[in-house]
Amino acid sequence: MEPEDTQPEEYRDELPDELNAAEFVGPYLFPNNNRRRIPAILYVVIAVICITVWAVRRNDDPVLVNRGVLIAAVALLLWAVYHWQAGWNLTVDENDALVAATRAVGFPVGHASAQLGWRGLRSRPTWRILLYSNEAQPAKRGLVLVDGIDAAVVGQFVERNPEDFADYQ
Repeated sequence: MEPEDTQPEEYRDELPDELNAAEFVGPYLFPNNNRRRIPAILYVVIAVICITVWAVRRNDDPVLVNRGVLIAAVALLLWAVYHWQAGWNLTVDENDALVAATRAVGFPVGHASAQLGWRGLRSRPTWRILLYSNEAQPAKRGLVLVDGIDAAVVGQFVERNPEDFADYQ
């Protein structure tokens, strides 16, 4: 009888197919920020259920339904209000943000990258656009913040590109 292989099979973490951007072909539709309103509605429904249960059972056995159920309902309502107001409708896509950023930096753009972030307590969507000038060895680079609601340039930073590409030729 041969000894069994006691080595556990090596586990390798990998992205699910729908998140693997390397094999994606076609336009990518970035998820809209207004999806935050769906959990806001669910929080309100759960809060209403908690308030109803508390109102019906508040004079009964305080072990199961007590003031904590009412406090949880109020907390859920406050959290729902936050989610509702933070559910901005993302009207500016990454292409529109890139156009606004290109106008702001004032140089022809070669490579660029866009990332969506949020700013402020109200979580206003903001595109972060990293741009390089359009030369074989980019002479300038810039970072531009573009509002995801009205395409206004929130901030920008442009500098001479400090990267040395001599080793890559």
